[in-house]
Amino acid sequence: MASMNTSISPSDEYDSPWKDILEHAFPEFIAFYFPRASAEIDWAKGYDFKNVELRQVVRDAELGKRFADALACVTLTTGQKNWVYVHVEVQGRRDADFAKRMFTYNYRLFDRYACPIASMAVLADDEEGWKPDRYGFETLGCVHEMHFPVVKLLDHADRVQDLEANPNPFALVTAAHLRTRQTKHNPEQRYQAKRTLVRLLYTQGWSRQRVLDLFAVLDWMMRLPDGLEQRLWQDIEQIEGETRMKYVTSVERLAIQRGMQQGKAEGKAEGKAEGKAEGKAEFLVRLLIKRFGPLSIEASQRLQCATEEQLELWTDRILDAPTLAAVFAQH
Repeated sequence: MASMNTSISPSDEYDSPWKDILEHAFPEFIAFYFPRASAEIDWAKGYDFKNVELRQVVRDAELGKRFADALACVTLTTGQKNWVYVHVEVQGRRDADFAKRMFTYNYRLFDRYACPIASMAVLADDEEGWKPDRYGFETLGCVHEMHFPVVKLLDHADRVQDLEANPNPFALVTAAHLRTRQTKHNPEQRYQAKRTLVRLLYTQGWSRQRVLDLFAVLDWMMRLPDGLEQRLWQDIEQIEGETRMKYVTSVERLAIQRGMQQGKAEGKAEGKAEGKAEGKAEFLVRLLIKRFGPLSIEASQRLQCATEEQLELWTDRILDAPTLAAVFAQH
């Protein structure tokens, strides 16, 4: 039996699936992490994301790694329109510039759009007691200071079981983050924790798209060695059979994975160039599934036959394309 002290590989990094579920369940995000702010927003009036505007500001300010962020226009219960900037930061250690970045984004957005900006932050680092919530300065009698609400996932570490019973999707996301941290050096325990969380996806009555978004977050956070990953997919097939809900279409996913593994093996035998293309195809498959859900047979076939240049083009398009067809469109 393999040692249970083996570290999970690859390294435990997080990426865009957080952003997808943040945008698809924005009211629940604010309600879970920032309940006071949520109570002041009239959610019945809807909300509008301003990500094009946010990208313009971010392009102007290279201020360090952002894990996920969003800019939204909401209506307050007073009837007033307001903009909310949400920043999610994942880092493994204290960052002396974090509060300054929050301050800088806030004033750049205010300067560009001439309206109040509510900045909020979620921290997923592992350093207890570090929770910067303000930045400012004073010079020659002029005081400029910003205070912003910040939450820390680590603060929930003593109530993971309560999180798993909470119907808010971000309770599940927080639980997944904490379970990932707890099982960093124990693949078997991570497998058990991931299976439990995946099963919870099928008990909440969520829409298929929400389940797919949350599954993408769990799958990206809680990486498993290949053997345990295959075991998990067998469990998912069983869960889907028991619940009669085919959310993830796991048989198709397994076929894609096996095809890519075979492609990589052939690439090694046939040359580095083909192996590189297979690696790009595998990466693109993961992105497409996270963005648009399970792939059609036609899409899978196009990926298998694509050149390296086509794969690069489709990867460039994925962030802005509204549909899967737009990614593959001929221009």
